[in-house]
Amino acid sequence: DVMNRMMGMSELAKQMKVIGSMAKGATAFDAEAIDAALAKISEEAGSILSLFEKKALDPKSEALPVIWDDFDRFTAHATELADVSGGLVGTIQTSADLGPAMQQIGKTCGACHGDFRAK
Repeated sequence: DVMNRMMGMSELAKQMKVIGSMAKGATAFDAEAIDAALAKISEEAGSILSLFEKKALDPKSEALPVIWDDFDRFTAHATELADVSGGLVGTIQTSADLGPAMQQIGKTCGACHGDFRAK
């Protein structure tokens, strides 16, 4: 269902904002909150494939039809996001660690968006 997909992607964005806000210094560094956000990103990324099992297009969705033409590559991107974000849990000890972590996660998000999301 397209709405569930959109909600899942919104949840990923929400958790990235938690981390990004700390990276910018807009909110106080909180390693526990970062770990919770990373764990949630990993969990949501693990659900991406089930959200896209059925081909469903909607004008409101930014998902491209190529997702279902190249589902193996789409699967690889989702798995990478789950692995990268999950692997970062417990590794962010100081605010200096946030930039590199954000770059790693952003790179995985960007790779998938570049291939499978309408601009």
